[in-house]
Amino acid sequence: MPLVSGTPAPQGDNCTTPNELTYQILSGVMIGQFVLGLPLNLSVLYIFIFRYRFWKNKSIFLFNIVVADFLLVVCLPVKAYHYLQHERHSPNMAMCKTMLFMLFLNRGASIAFLIMLSLDRYFNVVHLGRKNCVKFLKKTPQISVVIWLLLLPLTVPTMMYTFECCNSHGRTNETDISNAIDTFREVVFFTQIIIPFIILVFCTVRIVRRLKRKTVGDKTKLRRAVLVVLSVVCVFSSCFLPCAIARAALLYVRVNDMESENMMTQIYDSLMVLSFIDCLLDPLVYCFCNTGFKNAYISNFCPAFLKEKLLTTDFGMGVAATSTYTNSGERIIH
Repeated sequence: MPLVSGTPAPQGDNCTTPNELTYQILSGVMIGQFVLGLPLNLSVLYIFIFRYRFWKNKSIFLFNIVVADFLLVVCLPVKAYHYLQHERHSPNMAMCKTMLFMLFLNRGASIAFLIMLSLDRYFNVVHLGRKNCVKFLKKTPQISVVIWLLLLPLTVPTMMYTFECCNSHGRTNETDISNAIDTFREVVFFTQIIIPFIILVFCTVRIVRRLKRKTVGDKTKLRRAVLVVLSVVCVFSSCFLPCAIARAALLYVRVNDMESENMMTQIYDSLMVLSFIDCLLDPLVYCFCNTGFKNAYISNFCPAFLKEKLLTTDFGMGVAATSTYTNSGERIIH
């Protein structure tokens, strides 16, 4: 398929969809994710900014996850349109790079801030009483800007025409320089997923062990911490790990010039589309992380017949109480 201005594509690069039906289904899935995700993320942004006032409630990390999810949702219709046009990405170089930049920047930001949340719970539970650097960082809005800026150099390597098609290694006209660049790009992609997953598993195991060892006293805080890290692990395992494994398999098939490349391509793209569902699952993390946000959201958007029941339900995070809540999520116990 030609590049911009008629420049021929590298030999072996073919970014057309290998199966029309598969990509029609995937485009429909993305449209569904957009239809559900847009109002959900807009409502969450509204609560964080106008009702919960995240900057006063030490929820900077949560707010950044919301921003990353919202930017991801905005990209979905464009991606779905290209699939319907039988293209795995836009034939326009500028649009192609912009989409790759947005998708991988937002994914990296979502992963980074989820990890920060898990580390905060880990230090608060396992190392209670010690100096918690993460707790200090989440009070500083500037650290969020620093994290976004640090993600930029890790996102740039993915802004290449051949990345999404996975036609990097295995090209017959590949040079030593292009091979090194392709290798670095893949290392960045897998590192962004594997290392955070190891951190998540470590935090989860340590917090669960701490909960089991606690024989006296209130376990509410520990249970909430366990729910937080488990919810993050579930989101991570269902959204990011499968597409990483599929990409590794696709690279193996590509390098070895195996006949199953088209099938692996469809599997990889399907799991990549599945990973976009994190913009729908992340609000569960918000609820587990912060009961104040949960209370504010329910008070503003849930129907009256459900509001009182949901506000007084504990969801396993503590002892329920008969209480009322203001629109900002403030709790008044009777």
